[in-house]
Amino acid sequence: MYARSWSSPAEQGSVGRPSFVADHGLWDQARLAAAERIEASLAGLDFVRLVYGDPHGLARSKTLTAAAFRSVLRNGMNFSPGPYLFDTGHAVAVDFLGEHGIGVDEIAGAGNFILVPDPLTFHPLPGGDARTAWVIGDEYLRDGSPHPLSSRAVLRRVVDRYTEQDLAPVLGLEVEWYLTRRLDDTPGNRGNGFGLQGPAPRVAALNAGYQFNLDAHYDTLAPLTDPLGLHLLALGLPLRSMEHESGPGQVETTFSPMSALDTADAMLLFRTVTKNWCARRGHHASFMSQPLLDAADPSGWHLNQSVTDLTTGANLFGTEGPSGGPAPHAKAYAEGLLDWARELFLLSVPTVNGYRRLAAEHTLAPTRLGWSQEDRSAMLRLVGQGAGAHLENRIGEPCANPYLAAAAQLFAGLEGMTAPPAPADTGAPPHGAAGLVPQHLREALDAFRAGRAARLLGAPLTACLTKLKESELRRYDTWSRTAPTAPGQVTQWEQREYFGAY
Repeated sequence: MYARSWSSPAEQGSVGRPSFVADHGLWDQARLAAAERIEASLAGLDFVRLVYGDPHGLARSKTLTAAAFRSVLRNGMNFSPGPYLFDTGHAVAVDFLGEHGIGVDEIAGAGNFILVPDPLTFHPLPGGDARTAWVIGDEYLRDGSPHPLSSRAVLRRVVDRYTEQDLAPVLGLEVEWYLTRRLDDTPGNRGNGFGLQGPAPRVAALNAGYQFNLDAHYDTLAPLTDPLGLHLLALGLPLRSMEHESGPGQVETTFSPMSALDTADAMLLFRTVTKNWCARRGHHASFMSQPLLDAADPSGWHLNQSVTDLTTGANLFGTEGPSGGPAPHAKAYAEGLLDWARELFLLSVPTVNGYRRLAAEHTLAPTRLGWSQEDRSAMLRLVGQGAGAHLENRIGEPCANPYLAAAAQLFAGLEGMTAPPAPADTGAPPHGAAGLVPQHLREALDAFRAGRAARLLGAPLTACLTKLKESELRRYDTWSRTAPTAPGQVTQWEQREYFGAY
């Protein structure tokens, strides 16, 4: 008898390439130091989840043993590009075996990319039977360049533009979502397949809703939301509040302001952990904007934003006293957001379902292209006074890709501050007018396709997102022709497509 000598992860080819990080100079000193701390702590862990956010904003991951992760940390790991190719219902939307039209050679044949952990995002996950950590990775091509389809890379590029001008964006999250109780453990696989989502989870509401911020309603959620809040705090997330919104079991969760990349990373972690945490306790959390539930009120995602001058530490959106009006920088930033609103709208409201919330009958929804200090029907609100003044963009749906949604806001705002928009035939109404925001994914996709989105995203990601959304719309239209639904009614197609995954 003899002890078998098993090959190492590197020998198996599971790592991207030996010394990939060092060869391409991917890390700064802060990440190098964090990597050393992680390596010293791996003996106290069992598993590490290596994660990235796909184009739909969903977390995709592989769970590695701590021993395997030791090699992956500095070498990266091979990942399939499948999530770049599938639409929201897992239908193949990008022809990777033919003329894919994306402009990324590695997509042909579904070739792997390399995912490199970002040591600054390493979080031990509290609780659980196994000692597990979570870390977000950055996608790279094999030549060491950022993957053209990487959402996180888009946000990095925008933040770098701010840094070059001694500016730093600051963002705050306000996220609405639904907490329900699972009625059974049926996995929803009946009739499931590529582009054929099975039945959505069967759930029950936790209260009747429609008593805004009622303490008694929050108390029906507290057995779940209070320990969830402690769990989020243990992860290091800057949780600020939990509150009951209008709908039955509808929760709003807010976080203290963060840097742009930290905000997007926190949103990805928050949504993923919340869904997983609730599922383990027989409940279901969904960030679908308007689920097909009795009396459901649409959920939104408000992204609060301001800009700090790094040379002085001042908030450029700060006002002088209660009657000072908007600061010039805040006004210019808002003008940029409005100038780019239609062309980048798809990045904040990316699903068929998200546009249910933006219909005119929802009086508190941000249906109007414009900005205001108090009017909640406007896309933008100027909130706060003095050093705390900031803009609140209220259009987002809670399941949007956090990297692309944040990047779109920051890019458009910076364009307004540095290159004031000139009059152009963009189809957008004057900025003070009461023009409606896009009312359907098709309208937003048309504006995205015809506009300037590639200036932010690059041509490959613009083409990829276009194909993904065309596929989603095509499947929705096909279903709608065979199962007509009353105008304004959330469909079974939407419930199957989004309620479980999001």
